[in-house]
Amino acid sequence: MPTRRQFLSLAGGVTVIPVLTLRPLDATPAMLNTAIRNVVGEAPIRTGKVKLDIPPLVENGNTVPMTVSVASPMTLDDYVKSIHVFNEKNPQPNIGNFYLTPSSGRAQISTRIRLADTQKVVAIARLSDDSFWQVSADIVVTLAACTEELN
Repeated sequence: MPTRRQFLSLAGGVTVIPVLTLRPLDATPAMLNTAIRNVVGEAPIRTGKVKLDIPPLVENGNTVPMTVSVASPMTLDDYVKSIHVFNEKNPQPNIGNFYLTPSSGRAQISTRIRLADTQKVVAIARLSDDSFWQVSADIVVTLAACTEELN
């Protein structure tokens, strides 16, 4: 029968501490297409009516200014129901969903986003007639965001 001191000595020598490395999933263009289809379903997506104001070259992907506006009178009969913003390479492809009503006044949203790497950003607007309109932009990021690894 080992003594307490011997047991602790042996236990200390064989203790294994697992080290977890958490990394974000590697995003793919297929994930972007899936995220878009989750919002629009099988509806056709047209190009036009939507304007994406985002710098084509950003130094730091941690805070990228972005404005999405849609050509709409924002009346009770003709307005933008929602604006959805997606990206190609971030761990989560859906950046945000913004819901509007005719009383919103303007069909425009402004925010700052994080971009993990050089990638495509897509903005899709759903109008009151349930049509979908899109615009996309390719953004070059020199200092990536969303890539921190925890050890």
